[in-house]
Amino acid sequence: MKTALTIAGSDSSGGAGIQADIKTMTANGVYAMSAVTALTAQNTTGVYGILESTPEFLANQLDCIFTDIFPDAVKTGTRTS
Repeated sequence: MKTALTIAGSDSSGGAGIQADIKTMTANGVYAMSAVTALTAQNTTGVYGILESTPEFLANQLDCIFTDIFPDAVKTGTRTS
C-alpha cells in the first residue's frame, strides 16, 4: 500500500485540512499520515480561532513519521489568511 503524509491544519468541522486530506487519501487506497500545524475552531461560516503548533512539536511529529513509516508522497496545506 502506498503511503502519504499531509502537513496541514486541523479543521474542526471536517471539511478541510488534514481531515479532508485523510478522507481523500483513504478513498484512493492510500495509507494516510498527518502532521498537524494548527488546530482551528471553524465551521461552514468561518474560522473563529487558531492555535498554532510550535515548530519544535511539528518537527517532533515529522521525525516520528520519517523514522518509522517513510511516506511515498507528502502534501502540504495552504494558508488562506
